[in-house]
Amino acid sequence: MHLPNSRENHVKDEIKEKKIFIVEDDVDLSEMLTAYFRVQGYTVDSAIRGEEAVAAIKDNPPDIAVLDIRLPDIDGYEVCRRLRQMRQTKNTPVIFLTEKRDREDKLAGLELGAVDYITKPFDIQELRLRIRNALRRARLNTLLNPVTGLPDGELVQERLEGLARQSDWGVVLAGIRGLEKFRDKYGFVAADDVSRAVTLMVTNAVKEGGDENTFVGHTNAGDFIILTTSEQNKQIAERCLVRLQPAIQYFYPALERPRLHTLPESERLSVRVAHLSAQEHEFTDLESLFAALQAQF
Repeated sequence: MHLPNSRENHVKDEIKEKKIFIVEDDVDLSEMLTAYFRVQGYTVDSAIRGEEAVAAIKDNPPDIAVLDIRLPDIDGYEVCRRLRQMRQTKNTPVIFLTEKRDREDKLAGLELGAVDYITKPFDIQELRLRIRNALRRARLNTLLNPVTGLPDGELVQERLEGLARQSDWGVVLAGIRGLEKFRDKYGFVAADDVSRAVTLMVTNAVKEGGDENTFVGHTNAGDFIILTTSEQNKQIAERCLVRLQPAIQYFYPALERPRLHTLPESERLSVRVAHLSAQEHEFTDLESLFAALQAQF
């Protein structure tokens, strides 16, 4: 009996539940690719027309899309262009699979944000490896928040779990409340600008009050979390509050700033900062830690 080694298990874990969407008008080729990648462990959906592909991908975004350029209706370039315009698919990796070999064609695909370009006829093993590598790069990118560039998801989880093994630790939680309503009123671009500005202020506060070992990332709720020492955490929290509180008004259009004080707190942006350290809290698990921090929020 063959027992999978750790490398094989790692590859299987990478593939598990990953979704590929194939857009190819050659039915035989589409069916062959679909069957092959399903055997490899992927979930595979397909379409033979560009409009059909865009609609299906919008409803159920894949982890990666493989696009033929020559399609019966709109071409693969247009499919990619529309995917880049949709918020839920703007970062979906795209590989062009095509008979076109001209340099201009390749540049056109790369300018649209395609991660790879494979010409027909192709080696199925090469395509498999290119898809796997593109998914790996995409996974690394998802560990960072796309707006702020700070660690997110698994990276933050790993650092938080490491707190249990430390005798000296400090945690600062900082956030901007009301950002969803702000986004609804002023749009995604304005809200993202707020997030980037807050990131700059928080990281500057950390530089002033922390050291090279201080970690800054995001919680699942999008708040900023700073992992430091018990000696530094209160100072960093104070610096965050001092930097963020006066800046709130400048996130709004100039004409609206004078009347901000007339709005109820639930309808305007506000700053929340909390902090805990090993001197104040006995670490038992992450749930109790966040409950204690949220109590200060």
